Amino acid sequence: MSSSAAQMNAVPPTGPVKTIQLENKIIAITGANRGIGLGIADCCLSNGASRIYSLDIGQPGDDFSALSTKYPGQLFALQADVTKEDSIQAAIDKILEEAGGLHGMVANAGRTKHKPALDFTTEEIDQLWSVNLYGAFYTARCAARAFIKQGVKGSIVFTASMASHRPNKRVPSAPYGASKAGIKNMTHTLAMEWAQYGIRVNSVSPGLVKTTMTYWVEQQPDWEQQLKYYGGIPRLAEVEELGGAYVYLLSDAASYTTSIDVPVNGVIGIC
Repeated sequence: MSSSAAQMNAVPPTGPVKTIQLENKIIAITGANRGIGLGIADCCLSNGASRIYSLDIGQPGDDFSALSTKYPGQLFALQADVTKEDSIQAAIDKILEEAGGLHGMVANAGRTKHKPALDFTTEEIDQLWSVNLYGAFYTARCAARAFIKQGVKGSIVFTASMASHRPNKRVPSAPYGASKAGIKNMTHTLAMEWAQYGIRVNSVSPGLVKTTMTYWVEQQPDWEQQLKYYGGIPRLAEVEELGGAYVYLLSDAASYTTSIDVPVNGVIGIC
Protein backbone atom coordinates (compact mmCIF):
# COMPACT_ATOMS: atom_id res chain seq x y z
CA MET A 1 0.00 0.00 0.00
CA SER A 2 1.32 3.41 -0.93
CA SER A 3 1.83 6.11 1.71
CA SER A 4 -1.05 8.14 0.24
CA ALA A 5 -3.37 5.13 0.39
CA ALA A 6 -2.31 4.40 3.96
CA GLN A 7 -2.99 8.00 4.91
CA MET A 8 -6.42 7.81 3.25
CA ASN A 9 -7.29 4.79 5.39
CA ALA A 10 -5.84 6.07 8.64
CA VAL A 11 -8.08 6.48 11.69
CA PRO A 12 -8.78 10.21 12.26
CA PRO A 13 -6.59 11.86 14.95
CA THR A 14 -9.73 12.35 17.05
CA GLY A 15 -10.40 8.61 16.97
CA PRO A 16 -13.33 6.58 15.61
CA VAL A 17 -16.69 8.32 15.28
CA LYS A 18 -19.11 7.09 17.94
CA THR A 19 -22.39 8.64 16.80
CA ILE A 20 -24.50 7.73 13.78
CA GLN A 21 -25.17 11.03 12.04
CA LEU A 22 -24.61 12.65 8.64
CA GLU A 23 -23.69 16.18 9.64
CA ASN A 24 -22.11 18.18 6.78
CA LYS A 25 -22.49 15.30 4.33
CA ILE A 26 -23.66 15.79 0.74
CA ILE A 27 -25.36 12.66 -0.55
CA ALA A 28 -26.81 11.68 -3.92
CA ILE A 29 -29.53 9.07 -4.30
CA THR A 30 -30.65 7.69 -7.66
CA GLY A 31 -34.37 7.22 -8.09
CA ALA A 32 -35.23 9.39 -5.08
CA ASN A 33 -38.12 11.38 -6.52
CA ARG A 34 -40.47 8.91 -4.85
CA GLY A 35 -40.71 5.54 -3.13
CA ILE A 36 -37.80 3.96 -1.31
CA GLY A 37 -35.34 6.58 -2.57
CA LEU A 38 -37.40 9.44 -1.16
CA GLY A 39 -37.75 7.58 2.14
CA ILE A 40 -33.95 7.26 2.29
CA ALA A 41 -33.63 10.97 1.57
CA ASP A 42 -36.03 11.77 4.41
CA CYS A 43 -34.04 9.65 6.87
CA CYS A 44 -30.73 11.16 5.77
CA LEU A 45 -32.05 14.69 6.24
CA SER A 46 -33.52 13.73 9.61
CA ASN A 47 -30.03 12.64 10.65
CA GLY A 48 -28.28 15.87 9.74
CA ALA A 49 -27.29 15.51 6.09
CA SER A 50 -26.35 18.88 4.61
CA ARG A 51 -27.76 18.29 1.13
CA ILE A 52 -29.51 15.47 -0.66
CA TYR A 53 -29.64 15.23 -4.44
CA SER A 54 -32.13 12.98 -6.19
CA LEU A 55 -30.86 11.76 -9.55
CA ASP A 56 -33.96 10.58 -11.37
CA ILE A 57 -35.17 10.29 -14.95
CA GLY A 58 -38.65 11.57 -14.08
CA GLN A 59 -40.01 14.73 -12.53
CA PRO A 60 -40.53 15.04 -8.76
CA GLY A 61 -44.08 14.94 -7.46
CA ASP A 62 -46.06 16.15 -4.47
CA ASP A 63 -44.31 13.94 -1.92
CA PHE A 64 -40.93 15.27 -3.02
CA SER A 65 -42.20 18.84 -2.84
CA ALA A 66 -43.53 18.26 0.68
CA LEU A 67 -40.17 16.94 1.88
CA SER A 68 -38.37 19.82 0.14
CA THR A 69 -40.61 22.26 2.02
CA LYS A 70 -39.78 20.52 5.29
CA TYR A 71 -36.04 20.89 4.57
CA PRO A 72 -35.72 24.16 2.60
CA GLY A 73 -32.51 24.50 0.63
CA GLN A 74 -31.42 20.92 1.38
CA LEU A 75 -33.26 18.67 -1.10
CA PHE A 76 -32.66 18.96 -4.84
CA ALA A 77 -33.66 17.05 -7.97
CA LEU A 78 -31.41 16.56 -10.99
CA GLN A 79 -32.55 14.76 -14.11
CA ALA A 80 -30.33 11.81 -14.97
CA ASP A 81 -30.63 8.49 -16.79
CA VAL A 82 -28.74 5.77 -14.91
CA THR A 83 -28.55 3.60 -18.03
CA LYS A 84 -26.20 6.18 -19.55
CA GLU A 85 -22.93 6.69 -17.69
CA ASP A 86 -22.32 10.12 -19.16
CA SER A 87 -25.70 11.26 -17.81
CA ILE A 88 -24.77 10.18 -14.27
CA GLN A 89 -21.34 11.76 -14.63
CA ALA A 90 -22.86 15.06 -15.72
CA ALA A 91 -25.18 15.08 -12.70
CA ILE A 92 -22.32 14.38 -10.30
CA ASP A 93 -20.19 17.07 -11.91
CA LYS A 94 -23.06 19.50 -11.33
CA ILE A 95 -23.25 18.48 -7.66
CA LEU A 96 -19.53 19.01 -7.20
CA GLU A 97 -19.75 22.42 -8.84
CA GLU A 98 -22.89 23.51 -7.00
CA ALA A 99 -22.43 21.98 -3.55
CA GLY A 100 -18.64 21.77 -3.45
CA GLY A 101 -18.43 18.09 -2.66
CA LEU A 102 -19.96 14.62 -2.56
CA HIS A 103 -19.60 12.22 0.36
CA GLY A 104 -22.13 9.47 -0.23
CA MET A 105 -23.95 7.79 -3.10
CA VAL A 106 -26.99 5.52 -2.87
CA ALA A 107 -27.44 3.50 -6.07
CA ASN A 108 -31.14 2.93 -5.57
CA ALA A 109 -32.86 3.32 -8.97
CA GLY A 110 -34.52 0.11 -10.04
CA ARG A 111 -37.25 -1.60 -12.01
CA THR A 112 -39.26 -4.70 -11.33
CA LYS A 113 -41.28 -7.12 -13.41
CA HIS A 114 -42.63 -10.46 -12.29
CA LYS A 115 -43.65 -13.22 -14.67
CA PRO A 116 -42.58 -16.79 -15.49
CA ALA A 117 -39.08 -17.07 -16.92
CA LEU A 118 -40.36 -18.69 -20.11
CA ASP A 119 -42.56 -15.65 -20.82
CA PHE A 120 -39.93 -12.87 -20.57
CA THR A 121 -39.06 -11.12 -23.80
CA THR A 122 -35.53 -10.02 -24.61
CA GLU A 123 -36.68 -6.41 -24.45
CA GLU A 124 -38.08 -6.86 -20.93
CA ILE A 125 -34.86 -8.47 -19.71
CA ASP A 126 -32.77 -5.69 -21.24
CA GLN A 127 -34.95 -3.06 -19.54
CA LEU A 128 -34.50 -4.69 -16.13
CA TRP A 129 -30.78 -5.24 -16.41
CA SER A 130 -30.09 -1.81 -17.95
CA VAL A 131 -31.45 -0.05 -14.87
CA ASN A 132 -30.87 -2.52 -12.04
CA LEU A 133 -27.45 -3.85 -12.99
CA TYR A 134 -25.72 -1.58 -15.51
CA GLY A 135 -27.22 1.54 -13.95
CA ALA A 136 -26.02 0.54 -10.49
CA PHE A 137 -22.50 -0.12 -11.80
CA TYR A 138 -22.31 3.16 -13.71
CA THR A 139 -23.57 5.06 -10.67
CA ALA A 140 -21.01 3.46 -8.37
CA ARG A 141 -18.14 4.04 -10.78
CA CYS A 142 -18.98 7.72 -11.30
CA ALA A 143 -19.26 8.19 -7.54
CA ALA A 144 -15.93 6.46 -6.93
CA ARG A 145 -14.22 8.73 -9.43
CA ALA A 146 -15.67 11.76 -7.63
CA PHE A 147 -14.51 10.49 -4.22
CA ILE A 148 -10.99 9.81 -5.50
CA LYS A 149 -10.86 13.23 -7.18
CA GLN A 150 -11.83 14.91 -3.90
CA GLY A 151 -9.68 12.70 -1.70
CA VAL A 152 -12.63 11.82 0.55
CA LYS A 153 -13.54 8.54 2.22
CA GLY A 154 -16.80 8.14 0.38
CA SER A 155 -19.55 5.61 0.97
CA ILE A 156 -21.54 3.80 -1.72
CA VAL A 157 -24.71 1.94 -0.77
CA PHE A 158 -26.58 -0.20 -3.28
CA THR A 159 -30.25 -1.10 -2.98
CA ALA A 160 -30.24 -4.85 -3.54
CA SER A 161 -33.26 -7.01 -2.62
CA MET A 162 -34.25 -10.08 -0.67
CA ALA A 163 -34.73 -11.53 -4.17
CA SER A 164 -30.92 -11.56 -4.36
CA HIS A 165 -30.92 -14.04 -1.45
CA ARG A 166 -33.77 -16.32 -2.50
CA PRO A 167 -36.69 -16.35 -4.94
CA ASN A 168 -40.03 -14.72 -4.22
CA LYS A 169 -42.30 -17.72 -3.79
CA ARG A 170 -45.47 -15.95 -4.87
CA VAL A 171 -44.28 -13.96 -7.89
CA PRO A 172 -40.91 -15.21 -9.15
CA SER A 173 -38.77 -13.20 -11.53
CA ALA A 174 -35.51 -14.79 -12.61
CA PRO A 175 -34.18 -11.68 -14.48
CA TYR A 176 -35.01 -9.37 -11.55
CA GLY A 177 -33.45 -11.71 -9.00
CA ALA A 178 -30.38 -12.14 -11.18
CA SER A 179 -29.92 -8.37 -11.45
CA LYS A 180 -30.12 -7.95 -7.68
CA ALA A 181 -27.80 -10.89 -7.07
CA GLY A 182 -25.36 -9.15 -9.40
CA ILE A 183 -25.55 -6.08 -7.16
CA LYS A 184 -24.61 -8.19 -4.16
CA ASN A 185 -21.54 -9.48 -5.99
CA MET A 186 -20.61 -5.95 -7.10
CA THR A 187 -20.85 -4.86 -3.47
CA HIS A 188 -18.21 -7.36 -2.41
CA THR A 189 -15.96 -6.93 -5.45
CA LEU A 190 -15.98 -3.13 -5.52
CA ALA A 191 -15.48 -2.98 -1.76
CA MET A 192 -12.30 -5.02 -2.22
CA GLU A 193 -11.10 -2.98 -5.22
CA TRP A 194 -11.76 0.46 -3.74
CA ALA A 195 -10.74 -0.06 -0.13
CA GLN A 196 -7.32 1.32 -1.08
CA TYR A 197 -9.00 4.69 -1.72
CA GLY A 198 -10.89 4.69 1.56
CA ILE A 199 -14.17 4.04 -0.28
CA ARG A 200 -16.65 1.76 1.46
CA VAL A 201 -19.21 -0.23 -0.56
CA ASN A 202 -22.24 -1.94 1.02
CA SER A 203 -25.81 -2.86 0.14
CA VAL A 204 -29.25 -3.04 1.72
CA SER A 205 -31.74 -5.76 0.80
CA PRO A 206 -35.34 -4.66 1.39
CA GLY A 207 -38.12 -7.20 1.65
CA LEU A 208 -41.73 -6.24 1.07
CA VAL A 209 -42.01 -2.46 1.17
CA LYS A 210 -45.15 -0.34 0.74
CA THR A 211 -44.62 1.61 -2.50
CA THR A 212 -46.56 2.32 -5.69
CA MET A 213 -44.96 -0.81 -7.18
CA THR A 214 -46.29 -3.09 -4.42
CA TYR A 215 -49.81 -1.69 -3.98
CA TRP A 216 -51.26 -4.99 -5.19
CA VAL A 217 -49.65 -7.11 -2.45
CA GLU A 218 -52.04 -6.14 0.34
CA GLN A 219 -55.00 -6.30 -2.06
CA GLN A 220 -54.62 -10.03 -2.58
CA PRO A 221 -57.68 -11.82 -1.17
CA ASP A 222 -55.52 -14.31 0.74
CA TRP A 223 -52.95 -11.76 2.01
CA GLU A 224 -53.82 -12.29 5.70
CA GLN A 225 -53.49 -16.03 5.24
CA GLN A 226 -50.14 -15.58 3.52
CA LEU A 227 -48.81 -13.61 6.47
CA LYS A 228 -49.84 -16.36 8.87
CA TYR A 229 -48.12 -18.94 6.68
CA TYR A 230 -44.88 -17.08 6.03
CA GLY A 231 -44.50 -15.61 9.52
CA GLY A 232 -42.40 -12.61 10.51
CA ILE A 233 -43.65 -9.08 11.17
CA PRO A 234 -47.18 -9.25 9.69
CA ARG A 235 -47.16 -6.21 7.39
CA LEU A 236 -45.25 -4.42 4.65
CA ALA A 237 -42.50 -2.01 5.67
CA GLU A 238 -42.92 1.72 5.39
CA VAL A 239 -40.20 3.21 3.17
CA GLU A 240 -38.75 5.20 6.08
CA GLU A 241 -38.17 1.96 8.03
CA LEU A 242 -35.36 1.10 5.61
CA GLY A 243 -33.58 4.39 6.22
CA GLY A 244 -31.70 3.46 9.37
CA ALA A 245 -29.60 0.89 7.52
CA TYR A 246 -28.64 3.41 4.84
CA VAL A 247 -27.91 6.16 7.37
CA TYR A 248 -25.57 3.88 9.30
CA LEU A 249 -23.71 2.73 6.18
CA LEU A 250 -23.36 6.32 4.92
CA SER A 251 -22.15 7.60 8.28
CA ASP A 252 -18.60 7.79 9.62
CA ALA A 253 -19.67 5.47 12.44
CA ALA A 254 -19.43 2.73 9.78
CA SER A 255 -15.82 3.62 8.93
CA TYR A 256 -14.71 -0.04 9.18
CA THR A 257 -17.87 -1.51 7.66
CA THR A 258 -17.60 -2.51 4.02
CA SER A 259 -18.59 -5.40 1.73
CA ILE A 260 -21.74 -6.29 3.69
CA ASP A 261 -25.42 -6.63 2.79
CA VAL A 262 -28.05 -5.65 5.36
CA PRO A 263 -31.38 -7.48 4.95
CA VAL A 264 -34.36 -5.38 6.09
CA ASN A 265 -37.26 -7.75 5.58
CA GLY A 266 -39.11 -8.21 8.88
CA VAL A 267 -38.09 -11.89 8.59
CA ILE A 268 -41.15 -12.51 6.38
CA GLY A 269 -40.56 -15.81 4.59
CA ILE A 270 -42.31 -14.90 1.35
CA CYS A 271 -39.07 -13.59 -0.12
